[in-house]
Amino acid sequence: MIIGLVLFGILLLMLVIGVPIAVSLGVASIISLAVFDPRVVLSVIPQRMFTSADNYVFMAVPFFMLSGELMLSGGISEKLINFVRALFCRLPASLACVTTGASAFFAALSGSNPATVAAIGGIMIPNMVKDGYPDRRAAAISAASGTLGVIIPPSIPMITFAVASNASVKSLYFGGIIPGILIAIALIFVNILTCRKYGLAQTNFSILKVWKTFKDAILALLMPVIILGGIYTGVFTPTEAAAVSAVYAFIIAKFVYKALPWTLFRKITIKAAINASIVLFVITLAASFSWYLTMSGVSAKMSSFVIEVFKTKFFILLMMNILLLFFGMLLNASSIILLLTPILLPITTQLGLDPVAVGIITVVNCSIGAITPPMAVDLFVACRISKVSLEDISFSVLPFMAAEIFVCLLITYVPDIIMFLPDIMR
Repeated sequence: MIIGLVLFGILLLMLVIGVPIAVSLGVASIISLAVFDPRVVLSVIPQRMFTSADNYVFMAVPFFMLSGELMLSGGISEKLINFVRALFCRLPASLACVTTGASAFFAALSGSNPATVAAIGGIMIPNMVKDGYPDRRAAAISAASGTLGVIIPPSIPMITFAVASNASVKSLYFGGIIPGILIAIALIFVNILTCRKYGLAQTNFSILKVWKTFKDAILALLMPVIILGGIYTGVFTPTEAAAVSAVYAFIIAKFVYKALPWTLFRKITIKAAINASIVLFVITLAASFSWYLTMSGVSAKMSSFVIEVFKTKFFILLMMNILLLFFGMLLNASSIILLLTPILLPITTQLGLDPVAVGIITVVNCSIGAITPPMAVDLFVACRISKVSLEDISFSVLPFMAAEIFVCLLITYVPDIIMFLPDIMR
């Protein structure tokens, strides 16, 4: 346990003083290795980094990054918003509900929380403010809705968990669908309760308008159908699906919507490559940290300690969620998954939980962390769009956070909700 305390102590100390996540993970691993296992050559760290990156499944990361950027810049978000707005025009707090609904659709295209907030929030936040919503409430709605980005497949954190646990990417993708829908419904419910006084329905529901906007958005809406359908039928693997999504997004944005000049495509490609390299760099160092946890026996000892102390399944699962939420406040999803999976998976296996259910619970907790300061990525994006302070938006997002935590606890204690579709697919 001393090794574990030193390892996590160094990591938390470096994060507190502002050292980047990737560097913190690497330094904590190297110092602990040099102090407690001096016979192990330090060159094992870069070797583990290369080994973790040399994985076929991780090839999906840059492709999904590129696909999300193409969707963000190709005018697709506007067409999705118009379609959802035609559907939800008669609901109380219709613009807030449109923001959540459009975010759910865009999540099925991008697989990224910040991209979802930027794409939908960039359009909907100004519209909500114009309709009488307080700017901090509009930003909170967009940030909370953006958490669907990595819960509804495709999802880069799900790919990372599949590598860390040897779970099926396909099963994880299908396992995230129902929880994602439940969270979207919960957020819409909170919108109606808290925002009905800000916006009234401005137009009558028209089936003709729904049909017109549906035709405009059909190519974008078909993308998740093609991706998940292709994976399910075995036409392509999840990694190949990422490449297909990038090509499909390029064709739609360039030749159908004609919103992608070659100069912009070049900038998008460079941006996606940089973002993918950052994510993979963090993943490789987190994998090295995870390897040392396992090699030193820390993960096994911590798993045994948790089971002995908390004993009952109810409290163990509760503590698992609290731990994941705590780390979600400090680290990104991929880092959390690679750090905690070696510790949590042996515990949950003894409790009879399927690794797919554990993966979805982990991803949902990590996504809630995206609206929980200090590492609240979604809040920072929404703040930049709305020009409100982090303090203001942090209080406004609390009802949405509570709704998401409720759904997270629901799927934790009723994992059949997660496993319903994966069991059918199997």
